[in-house]
Amino acid sequence: MKSYERLLLENKAWASERVHDDPGYFKRLSEVQTPQFLWIGCSDSRVPANEITGTSPGEIFVHRNIANLVVDNDVNLLSVLEYAVDYLKVKHVIVCGHYGCGGIKAAASGPVAGIIDGWLQNIRNIEKSHFTELKSIEKEESRIDRLVELNVMEQVNNLAKTSIIQRAWKNEERPHLHGWVYRLTDGILNNMIHLVPGSYKEYFDKEEILE
Repeated sequence: MKSYERLLLENKAWASERVHDDPGYFKRLSEVQTPQFLWIGCSDSRVPANEITGTSPGEIFVHRNIANLVVDNDVNLLSVLEYAVDYLKVKHVIVCGHYGCGGIKAAASGPVAGIIDGWLQNIRNIEKSHFTELKSIEKEESRIDRLVELNVMEQVNNLAKTSIIQRAWKNEERPHLHGWVYRLTDGILNNMIHLVPGSYKEYFDKEEILE
């Protein structure tokens, strides 16, 4: 059996099991989407949002990219953020990175071939900003882990500066912003940063707000 055919068979088995346990499951799911959370995570296949948080389809609105970045010229991410905040009215936005992130490792290793190099430059900029701290960490694995943490915190701060978040904070006092790091070796999420509505008020009337 080809690998993709197995996925189709597993899908049928999963759907059948759902209907057996709850005959109205898919009808309810198809009628409404009211997630409380937006998850901005890494594309890494080992970090599935629903599974590691124990949530069901419909509970988390998800965007994923390499190294879970929030970049001011990423129209895809900003469109997802706007839809989640302005239309779905999510109460929490979570940026979730993970230790052992291939994107972080690649960025720290220097230039790489292809389109991805420009994307990874965003991480190198963070590495440069924290050069002294990172240089003081002798063990490479620990240094990369710290860069993973710093990256998550930086992306949460980037979120806070967007006009989308600032507008929601000003008008509706939501959402809360969270930065988490997932550890592959034990499956535990670690909280790195939590910003409440009203943070970064100094950005309200400044051009620095990301559009």
